[in-house]
Amino acid sequence: MSSKEKKSVTILTESQLSSRAFKDEAYEFYKELRKSQPLYPLSLGSLGKGWLISRYDDAIHLLKNEKLKKNYENVFTAKEKRPALLKNEESLTKHMLNSDPPDHNRLRTLVQKAFTHRMILQLEDKIQHIADSLLDKVQPNKFMNLVDDYAFPLPIIVISEMLGIPLEDRQKFRVWSQAIIDFSDAPERLQENDHLLGEFVEYLESLVRKKRREPAGDLISALIQAESEGTQLSTEELYSMIMLLIVAGHETTVNLITNMTYALMCHHDQLEKLRQQPDLMNSAIEEALRFHSPVELTTIRWTAEPFILHGQEIKRKDVIIISLASANRDEKIFPNADIFDIEIKNNRHIAFGHGNHFCLGAQLARLEAKIAMSTLLRRCPNIQLKGEKEQMKWKGNFLMRALEELPLSF
Repeated sequence: MSSKEKKSVTILTESQLSSRAFKDEAYEFYKELRKSQPLYPLSLGSLGKGWLISRYDDAIHLLKNEKLKKNYENVFTAKEKRPALLKNEESLTKHMLNSDPPDHNRLRTLVQKAFTHRMILQLEDKIQHIADSLLDKVQPNKFMNLVDDYAFPLPIIVISEMLGIPLEDRQKFRVWSQAIIDFSDAPERLQENDHLLGEFVEYLESLVRKKRREPAGDLISALIQAESEGTQLSTEELYSMIMLLIVAGHETTVNLITNMTYALMCHHDQLEKLRQQPDLMNSAIEEALRFHSPVELTTIRWTAEPFILHGQEIKRKDVIIISLASANRDEKIFPNADIFDIEIKNNRHIAFGHGNHFCLGAQLARLEAKIAMSTLLRRCPNIQLKGEKEQMKWKGNFLMRALEELPLSF
């Protein structure tokens, strides 16, 4: 999207927000929105009218606003409910990310004990082994595509082992995950995504049947036990929760590791500082989360009760989408917002969200990133981009800020 086009656009569409062209210029566009149009109109096809939120303070307020609902059934009457866009929608959307209290509290409680600080720390040695094993494979070549060779396999192996699913299926998860986060109601994309999600549902059905026969000490077996008790989890919620844990359990971390590496490759002074002061790793991870937020836009929230924001009435059934990426570059909160600084103080980014839906796996993502980045810099001290930074391409994707690939030599 060129600067001229941006000025002439009065309503953004889903396809524009999902385009690679938008991703390339998003930060400049957000900067203009924060100055003059912090509430920007969206046209979201079958979802109706929406608003894009770009300022940090508005994001914080709305992420906790009880007038906004994640479950559209809490907003629409039976007559108003839209028909399902996908045949398999009901089997994959009954998870905690699409729920409101008290259902959200019930669903989150079922899995949160697997993500406590103590449980996450127990994974440290395993994550370290995975990181070393992945680098063992590529180090003799002195080249890798960070996404395919390191950033993707590391978290998918971790979450697969936590859930108790076969590692040989991890490439399937990559395809299915993209179908799930590929927000589009274009007919051709819907058909393709519905086919892929149908495959995912069939896979989950088979997996659950096997786990019922042979339960183990993994998270899926624990969820099946909750489902069998009847009052804790329905079958649809079971499938949806497994899907969410697979997708959310790796997608954000893939982007965190990749985007952090890219930021360091583009800022050699910060890379050298981190090499000289490895104790800055935690701070560097927080800055990477702020600077290139792995989740660019939140999933949708529906307006249950009208309210006024910046003089504009937000009506019932309007959609609210919050740009975490824009909020994390808000100059009023981060004075040098467009500067990548691994020593930034009081980093109040909201890359993992805020409020009830704060990312359950934030601690795990941070630990995976810390081990992945520390191991990479220690074992590959001469690492550098293979090619120019201008050649790196952001994926056209609605929710995520993700690079298609990141070729590195060392």
